[in-house]
Amino acid sequence: MRARLREQAYDVADLSRPLGATYLGDGRCNFHVWAPFAKQVELRLLDPAERVVEMHPQDQGYFQVAVAGVNPGARYFYRLDGGPDRPDPASRLQPEGVHGPSAVVDPAFEWNDGHWNGLPLQQYILYELHVGTFSEEGTFEGIIPHLDRLVDLGVTAIELMPLAQFPGTRNWGYDGAYPFAIQNSYGGPQGLKTLVNACHQRGLAVCVDVVYNHLGPEGNYLSEFGPYFTDRYKTLWGSAVNYDGPYSDDVRRYFIEHAVYMLRDCHVDMLRLDAVDAILDYSARPFLEELATVIDRERAWLNRQVYLIAETSTNDPRLVQPLEMGGTGLDGQWNDEFHHALHTLLTGERMQYYADYVDPDGSAPLWYLAKAMREGYIYTGQFSRRMHRRHGRSSRELPSHRFVVFAQNHDHVGNRMMGDRLSTLVSLQRLKLAAAAVLLSPYIPLLFMGEEYGETNPFLYFVSHTDPDLVEAVRRGRREEFAEFHTEGEAPDPQAEETFNRSKLNHALVEQGWHRELYDFHKELIRLRKTISPLRFLSKDHMDVEPLGPGRVLYMRRWFGDDQVMLLFNFDEQPLKVKALMPDGWWRKILDTSPNGNGGPDEVESRGMVELIAPATSVLLYRR
Repeated sequence: MRARLREQAYDVADLSRPLGATYLGDGRCNFHVWAPFAKQVELRLLDPAERVVEMHPQDQGYFQVAVAGVNPGARYFYRLDGGPDRPDPASRLQPEGVHGPSAVVDPAFEWNDGHWNGLPLQQYILYELHVGTFSEEGTFEGIIPHLDRLVDLGVTAIELMPLAQFPGTRNWGYDGAYPFAIQNSYGGPQGLKTLVNACHQRGLAVCVDVVYNHLGPEGNYLSEFGPYFTDRYKTLWGSAVNYDGPYSDDVRRYFIEHAVYMLRDCHVDMLRLDAVDAILDYSARPFLEELATVIDRERAWLNRQVYLIAETSTNDPRLVQPLEMGGTGLDGQWNDEFHHALHTLLTGERMQYYADYVDPDGSAPLWYLAKAMREGYIYTGQFSRRMHRRHGRSSRELPSHRFVVFAQNHDHVGNRMMGDRLSTLVSLQRLKLAAAAVLLSPYIPLLFMGEEYGETNPFLYFVSHTDPDLVEAVRRGRREEFAEFHTEGEAPDPQAEETFNRSKLNHALVEQGWHRELYDFHKELIRLRKTISPLRFLSKDHMDVEPLGPGRVLYMRRWFGDDQVMLLFNFDEQPLKVKALMPDGWWRKILDTSPNGNGGPDEVESRGMVELIAPATSVLLYRR
């Protein structure tokens, strides 16, 4: 019996007594906190009248108390062993910011999405956005008037950059200090639920970017409550989260409970896990595997299609392989390598991580992108010049829907010194090439807000810390980061409000000139993806991809049954004559991005191989 109990205790996902303040109705609220080293924990309620209530010790270092006369909106702190007031680590709302009191939240919400069961992963077309800069209001409510346009565009899901409470009102979200507390300036948990409700009513899924590898430096008091962090490992952000050391079961429980909270209480459909390679865990049953197991159970319990998507640069297919195959069991991952190969072809840039996607002579051959299209990972065990070691392993056997691909995202725009988007770096023709490569790939596509119409405002890095030393450290860090790659100019001040305001979208552009043309082009690509069987059916096994030399033309053929399409992507600045495999039959041109639309014959009768002219910096699509 004892061995069985120990094995059951290893599953930390017993969420019958939720952390934080749980409003019970009728003016009663339960408070539950983990503080394993504290001898005494007090609850200091600030309203309706200030009072201090001693909490009751429970097993494994938890403290709990149920209190009457507490209604939604009531503010409170915890005190550990008579120490200073501290917000609740599992606070659902921080109305006065990261240093202020936590607030009791009523979980009741009038949902109108009872018909919603989620979407199959293969149907996801993601649209990543930052709540603060997407609309003039910078709130969840400010997004809702734009949802109908996103539906018109054809995307099927929005992906929100992190929402955890951060200092001030301006931040990318990766400095969140309270994972459970939805950013107050965005509209808090009620605002998020209102947005999710509106999305589901329109058939849009909602993904939220969550950060389980670190917490922000300002307002982060978790170490005072318990061993949430460890000095055994170091990350880019300092000490690692304690996922495999002493007391790590309860640290795991904290983050797993947050994931369940987002899916159950907020009705979110997908979680994007930030930088999972910084989740350092060498236990026999790693945290990510345990999280995937719990979410799989939630999927059945909720009767909804919910997913976990990872961000990682490790090129390890085990991350998204099923548990029964010895994998971690996550549902998919971002594929940065697809972006890197595409970006070098489009821009000719060679700095930083792009250096690994050009040949030693400085050229950017097509085979990098061809391999990404064909397999997923590009580095599958070969030597990386940038890393000075071999990197990765093959992803050939992974299904296509395990990968999310993109031409732009918050990282690859915002981590440029001037936050410049692809629309300010390349021509309209190359923007169309980028869009077609992403949206007609066999993978799950992602667009970054404004990409669909060629937004020209930058997306810069911005913060609003209150600690002057931290502000200066951030400024210095950004300067040092760019020193090697940008010898001219100066990075915008991350703390300045102007930096944030410059990053807001100008939605009016969508109706103007070439911006409208680009928007309509994205809309048409998505329509083709949804309505043509070979494009809708995501499979690497039903596809041929080859570079056609000597120029830079990428050939792709995809099929589903007898239905076939053939694409030519010409990244060269001049038209090129190529011979393309087109199985016997009549082929009709359904897409031609050359400026005059005369890049090839409208119909082709093929006897196996066809000689075609691939227009300069254009895409041709034929269907049999």
